[in-house]
Amino acid sequence: MGGSGPMRAVILAGGKGTRLRPYTTTLPKPLMPVGDRPILNLVMDGLRAAGVERVTLAVNHMAEVIMAFFGSGEKFGLRIDYSVEDKPLGTIAPLKLIKDLPENFIVMNGDTLTDIDYVALYEAHIDSARPLTIATHRRQVKVDFGVLEVDEASGSVASFREKPTNHFEVSMGVYVFNRSLLERVPDDEPYGLDDLVLGMLQDGQPINAYRFDGYWLDIGRPDDYDRANEDVEGLDLRGSGSPDTI
Repeated sequence: MGGSGPMRAVILAGGKGTRLRPYTTTLPKPLMPVGDRPILNLVMDGLRAAGVERVTLAVNHMAEVIMAFFGSGEKFGLRIDYSVEDKPLGTIAPLKLIKDLPENFIVMNGDTLTDIDYVALYEAHIDSARPLTIATHRRQVKVDFGVLEVDEASGSVASFREKPTNHFEVSMGVYVFNRSLLERVPDDEPYGLDDLVLGMLQDGQPINAYRFDGYWLDIGRPDDYDRANEDVEGLDLRGSGSPDTI
């Protein structure tokens, strides 16, 4: 699983952004402004600063608008090309359409803002000798209810927690793939990350987790979008964050 040569990235930018409606009714989510620049522009800034030279945008919804804005990538300091779906294929199947991917490459969602160190992530993937690395973030989820555990046999309350906070390790939407994983992907059929990960786990194929505790925001809901615009003034996405060493 060699890692020679400059890093290559694929950005998944084909979604409709339905959770951000009505913002995305007339504008594709990757072009939604955060501060004075589109989300996807900020994502590319971080990749370019990490040494990525070539980016492939996997596009579908409003593809022509995204392609017209980013063009060949010259004004963004990158070489940009496009993989265009003619029907929705999920998160992973679009990769099968790209025929010249290197042995290892970064894959990420086009609405993920993070100061993760892409070089460190990529090197950790190579060192792991595993075909897939998933960047993860520890997320707190507060439940605004009293949570009961009920004994099914007796119907009695076994325990009670008032508005508990649970902790989960969640995917950041940033990955490093080995090209061999594409052998798992069916041709011209929807296939998502959940299909890939569940299939690998079922087959006993190891998956590398890269824990990261720096800045991360998945702009999926209006609240997240508002927060991104609040954060952007002091945000440096050039890979200044560090992995979680706990």
